[in-house]
Amino acid sequence: MASLAEPRGSRARSRSPARSPGLSPALGPSRCGEERRKAASDAAQETQVRPVDLNHAIKLLEDAGSSDLEDQQLKVLKKVVKSFENGLPLKDLAQIMDILNLCAEKVNEQEAFIEPVCELIKLCGLPFQKKKFSDEVNYSVAVSKSIAQLGYQPTSADYKIQMAELGGLAETLVLSLALVENQLTEKLWVLKALQHLSNSGVNCRHMIKAQAASRLCLYLNGTDPSGQLVFRSSEILWNLLENTSKEEVVSQLSSLECIHALKEIFVDRLINGFRHYDRQLRNDLLVIATLVAENSAASMIESGFTMLLIALATFTEVKIPNPLLEGLKLTYSYEDFEMKKLLFNIIGIFSKDPHAVQLLSENDVMPALLYYVKPHKKPGFHDWSAAQYEELQLHAIAILASVAPLLVDKYLSCQANTLLLVFLEWCVGQDPFFGQGNSFHGTGGRGSKLAQMRYGLRVLKSVVSLYDDAVNLNLCDQGAISQLLEILKYAANKLEQKDDAILLEIQANILFILSVLCENDVHRKELFSYEGVHLLISFLQMDPKKLHSGLGHRRLLFSALDCLWSCVIGCYIAEDYFLEQQGIFFLLDLLALKQKSLCNIILGILSEFCDNPKTIIHISTWRGEKDQTAAKLLIQLWRQEELDLGVQRDQYGRIADVKRPIAGSFQKEQEIIPMPSSCPSFAIIEISENIRAKLYSLLCKLDIMFVLFKSVLNGFKDGFENLPGLSAKDFITLAIIRRYIDFKVGEVWSEVCTELKEEFRPIASDEETLRVISEVSENIGKMVTAYQTEVLENHHHQEIQEEEKAYTKIRAVHKQKEMVNKSWENFLTRTSNYEALKKAKRLQEKLIEASKSKSKTQNGAVHSTDIKGLGTTVGSGRLVTVESAPSQLVGRPLSAKRLPVKRVSFGAGALKRNEKS
Repeated sequence: MASLAEPRGSRARSRSPARSPGLSPALGPSRCGEERRKAASDAAQETQVRPVDLNHAIKLLEDAGSSDLEDQQLKVLKKVVKSFENGLPLKDLAQIMDILNLCAEKVNEQEAFIEPVCELIKLCGLPFQKKKFSDEVNYSVAVSKSIAQLGYQPTSADYKIQMAELGGLAETLVLSLALVENQLTEKLWVLKALQHLSNSGVNCRHMIKAQAASRLCLYLNGTDPSGQLVFRSSEILWNLLENTSKEEVVSQLSSLECIHALKEIFVDRLINGFRHYDRQLRNDLLVIATLVAENSAASMIESGFTMLLIALATFTEVKIPNPLLEGLKLTYSYEDFEMKKLLFNIIGIFSKDPHAVQLLSENDVMPALLYYVKPHKKPGFHDWSAAQYEELQLHAIAILASVAPLLVDKYLSCQANTLLLVFLEWCVGQDPFFGQGNSFHGTGGRGSKLAQMRYGLRVLKSVVSLYDDAVNLNLCDQGAISQLLEILKYAANKLEQKDDAILLEIQANILFILSVLCENDVHRKELFSYEGVHLLISFLQMDPKKLHSGLGHRRLLFSALDCLWSCVIGCYIAEDYFLEQQGIFFLLDLLALKQKSLCNIILGILSEFCDNPKTIIHISTWRGEKDQTAAKLLIQLWRQEELDLGVQRDQYGRIADVKRPIAGSFQKEQEIIPMPSSCPSFAIIEISENIRAKLYSLLCKLDIMFVLFKSVLNGFKDGFENLPGLSAKDFITLAIIRRYIDFKVGEVWSEVCTELKEEFRPIASDEETLRVISEVSENIGKMVTAYQTEVLENHHHQEIQEEEKAYTKIRAVHKQKEMVNKSWENFLTRTSNYEALKKAKRLQEKLIEASKSKSKTQNGAVHSTDIKGLGTTVGSGRLVTVESAPSQLVGRPLSAKRLPVKRVSFGAGALKRNEKS
């Protein structure tokens, strides 16, 4: 035991220096002091190098016995403390923790162990020591356990964070809050540690496991004169929201007890808080309440928090006394401005809860929001600044777009339509106003009123979307259609100067509002007709490249097409004016782009327009690129749609599967499941999922089917002439389109047969009927295939005939060229060879003689056809020399005098005749 009480090395060096054999008194005191300091240093080094046997100390502490054993245990503890007075090595930390735990067990019964325990805890406050660089990794488990027991030790920051995360210190501290619930000082120290730990995401997840959010929320309204309790608890809640799952934190805060606590501390800071810090904390609590309000399971209404917040949001606008807010005074400080925006935001959240609608109506939310729907005025001395008022105004109008559809009666009673129309009139007026554009809602509105116009139209759009007759009638009675057209023209003129997303949104919203107002009302369509059609034409002429700009041109085009369908179709005045402005041509130009998203709505519009007889002429007249006709375009769209659906066709486009001639690959993969009669089958649903039905309807209205099959009955002799611009492949596709309804009926019957056979066993007669129906559908497919084959054969025969005509023409051209070449060669031969010329002359004379009639004319003169004295080298033309004319023709004999031949120009003779006349 002596070895545990004192190390041998220290005892040996405790002797006096004067009695040491190696020292001389002549050296003086300085030598003796130096030796003593050296001896003390060596003793300290020896103590660090040779520590206490910790295993023996643990074994000794585990024994229980007499008072002598207790003395030995205390001596060992003092020795341990003395040995590690400079810090605990990482490799001995686990044993030190075991010793500390054993001592902690003895403290309750033996007070003598209190002092050694405190000394050991003080040692844990010193930096840990390591001999190797790998000690931090090798002994991380022991360190994390010690941190979980005692808290932080002064090691490196990163190492402390890692060990705290590994040991779950944050979770332990959260659970320990229950032990210090009535001890304010200790509770604040724990919260301070948790605040520091909550900067780590791992620690936050450990805290959430211990229900930290709900525990901390219940402490918010605890008694604390310093205010640290609320501050640190709210900071920890913020860190939990930022570093962990927000949904999980909100779920823990959604209990009735937590919301009550949150409400009480918020009201306290609202009424009694006058410092800058109190207002900031109030706003932080309001943000947390906003996040809780987003959870539909939260007990916001039951706790009365919802009513309080709604009343507070409308407090300054309606100015109705509310006992919940007695003694409240709001200023125009920045913190109160932020609270006002947060209150508007939470009103928007409450509008999504059906249970809160009644509270919104009872607390005059509608008049409070409509308070801001008015032209901007110059701020007074005690008022919001211009930028602040604009931000509140835009925020209020944005929330109004969410609240107005829920409170339609309040909306009408407050004459909201009138206020909005006056407000929109101010937006397009010449009143000088320059928006600040600083806020989120003011984006893009700097220097203009576009932001105000944008949100005002959003409110109108949200209200008319209800299709409420009272609201729409109220709007139209106040001239909304003409006013909206003026705003649309204003925005279109602005858009010509510069493409802007806000202007595009404004135009799209106006077109939607007009669509709803004019739908199913001819009188309103007439009000829209001339000016509205002119604007729609400009939208249909949009550059197709802009559709992919991402600014909103595609949405604007769809809104224009929807407006065309709702505001023009069904009114002959508007339809005729649209046709006069060549609107059908622009629609077909858009259709020729072959964009799948556009084709469906454009085909529907064209099909509706065909009810007007004038439309068919316009469609037939249209020509696209490369002189493409409308019929060819529609057939190409059909083929592309079948290609997308995976319909089977052979290389020539003919039907490949006569049993399911128009079924796509996805439709064939679907299993037929028996369904009730109220549920449409897949064959019926498929009609609305592609454009083939619209193409069929449009082609039928254009009478192209009749022309085609009149040609089929005539053997396709004049089919290509009746439908110019179509190829044989187009006729093959038309043969399928013509039987689309028959094929669709066959698909439905096939589904009926399959469903019946799965659930029932038809009797013989029914089974025969079903078989005949199936055969009829299949026979139609075979018949169409035969038509298609005949088209191909006729086309092939026609191509052969055209090819023969082409070759005949080529041969005639070549033969003519050969004759010309041969004639030229003969000419060259005659002109260059005199003998050849004489030979040709003799041949010519011989031919002339042979061509003469053998019978002689009685009593008639015979004229020679030779030209005497001819000096040319080519055959002469036709010439007859008349030596005498019969006396019976001239009445007397001709004179024998020879008249000279005189050549007179035509011009001179004409001039002389003019002079005579």
